Amino acid sequence: MARAVHALLLALKDLPHPRVLRVLAASLALTLLVFAVAGAALFLAARWALEHWEWLDGVELDMAGVLVALLLIAVSWLLFRAVAILVVGLFADGIVADIEGRHYPAAAARAVPVRFAKSLRLGLASVARLIAVNLVALPLYILLLFTAVGAPLLAFALNAALLGRDLEAMVRARHPDRPPLGRGARWSLGALSAASFLVPVANLLAPIIGAAMAVHLLHLRDGET
Repeated sequence: MARAVHALLLALKDLPHPRVLRVLAASLALTLLVFAVAGAALFLAARWALEHWEWLDGVELDMAGVLVALLLIAVSWLLFRAVAILVVGLFADGIVADIEGRHYPAAAARAVPVRFAKSLRLGLASVARLIAVNLVALPLYILLLFTAVGAPLLAFALNAALLGRDLEAMVRARHPDRPPLGRGARWSLGALSAASFLVPVANLLAPIIGAAMAVHLLHLRDGET
């Protein structure tokens, strides 16, 4: 965990650099655009369905719309991590290349450029895993609701494990010959990244910070400079 915290501090120092800021702005704008378009479409479709099929009969349409909006907010909160990681994954090669070039030039010289198609595959695989794992865990979430803290703790543990894997994959795509991180390092990476997604405002920066952390963690392991 100490090495992961060190990687986090280095990642925070990388945020002000121009190329990282450009990627942050582009990924954040695209993430918000995806949510705005999808949210508006789902809201209009849900209101139409409520009116057309007379669901929630006896409930005012405006109240039904409020219920739909609340549901969309809940779903958006749950899926924000998936969409954000998918979007950042599309720009990941630029982030990784910039950080490696400034901090780990030897590793940057050995790196293999990652094509857009591969970045997209990695991002879509991340989203698919997130949805599949959380659907499988849904019965446990429901059972643990009665424990007050059990469901959030389980969600955090699962999503930390998934995040650690996804962020590491972004970096190792440029270094396919490198051995993977150890379980402890991968878990620390995922846990710190998952924690940052829980903090308002910081969650907007979390995908970029997580990607930068993964770069540092992979190369700090070997003592590269």
